[in-house]
Amino acid sequence: MSIDEDLKQNHNSRLTYEGCNVLLDINDGDRLVFSRLTAASTLKIGNKKCSLQPLIGCAFGSLFQVESGKEGTFLTRFVENAEGNGLEEKDVDGSKDNRALVDNNTAQSLTSEDIDEMRKQGAKGDEIVEALIANSATFEKKTLFSQEKYRVKKQKKYAPRVLLRRPFARSICEAYFKKHPEKIGFMRVDALSLLLCLGNVTANADVLVVDTLGGILTGAIAERLGGTGYVCNTYRGSSPYPVDITRMFNLSDEICKRIVHASLTDLNSSEGQEETLPVTHSSGLEEVGMSAEDGGMDITPERVPSPIIRPVKSIKPGQKAPLEAIKLWKENGFSSLIIAAPELDPWGIIKEVLPLLSFSAPFAVYHQYAQPLATCMHNLQIEKMAIGLQISEPWLREYQVLPSRTHPHMQMSAFGGYILSGTKISSSDSLTSSN
Repeated sequence: MSIDEDLKQNHNSRLTYEGCNVLLDINDGDRLVFSRLTAASTLKIGNKKCSLQPLIGCAFGSLFQVESGKEGTFLTRFVENAEGNGLEEKDVDGSKDNRALVDNNTAQSLTSEDIDEMRKQGAKGDEIVEALIANSATFEKKTLFSQEKYRVKKQKKYAPRVLLRRPFARSICEAYFKKHPEKIGFMRVDALSLLLCLGNVTANADVLVVDTLGGILTGAIAERLGGTGYVCNTYRGSSPYPVDITRMFNLSDEICKRIVHASLTDLNSSEGQEETLPVTHSSGLEEVGMSAEDGGMDITPERVPSPIIRPVKSIKPGQKAPLEAIKLWKENGFSSLIIAAPELDPWGIIKEVLPLLSFSAPFAVYHQYAQPLATCMHNLQIEKMAIGLQISEPWLREYQVLPSRTHPHMQMSAFGGYILSGTKISSSDSLTSSN
């Protein structure tokens, strides 16, 4: 087995390999891009394209900077100064302020023609930033915080940086929620973690899932199980819900085997009759790009042909559940249930799938709004199907943590959805029949 194939099988590898999926964080969250690393993969920054080949074999968390040379634009490894910005060691007593500064576009003596000439001579992005600072008439009059803010602004424009991030449940959820939350049903990362906790997703668990959010919930559960137990995605009708987002997790073949699907007809039927069901898969990955100009985000399929043909095909998640497993689930029931289907009525779907759980099994239902969950909770109480019912609303606030500038972010998400949780119990009818 080659090194690339060995790294591919080990989904917890700290290094990237050819064919793996990565999340590229450009300029500290200004733009987020999902990409598959191949020799032919490219990344467009501004009006220039950079090859992603230097990222192959690097550790997740590595930082790269865009540089220009005679051969064009390319990515180089960047190591930040261990001393940081040094603001904590400098004078921050507030002796200077910005009251006397006037923004009339005359403070900068370096013109755009001069910058273009420096680029033609092979000047690096950091050199251009230092030249802008040296030719600014008001830079020294600014406060230390304003100086650092000015430096970062110019660095993002003339020397963009790319952070190589591992695509896992948190980073994928944050990337989608930041600018395109409707793709994942407006589920925030703290709501996703609370959903897994209330659903009791632990090792060797058999989790029944109703996921219409593209597979982010299915992938998060499979990632936590780590190749043990099963994730069974159930559905109505004859076609399963797509789970394309699970392909971004870099899950190993062993974990992908544990992601299966079975229709409600198969799980409720008395005989395990095998039927052929179409499985939908996307033909490419998605790019989540955030533009600083319009604040919008485009998610478009990105097809990048790879020049290397591998004889061994990886197992795709979302295969048909084996008959032996379906028979076992009918006898013993599932260990937990998690529903994230905002398009479906919570009460309508839970009364169909709740009988598939074993007694005393926990369940959790996510929805964007509270009223459908309140109606479902009321019906569960009337039918005496569950106990410990509660509706939770997760709350999250991000903080900026900088020397002498730690405070909450000025903008935050109002809400990230609601979760109905409880524990299934045996109904009085079943107890009477058993006695």
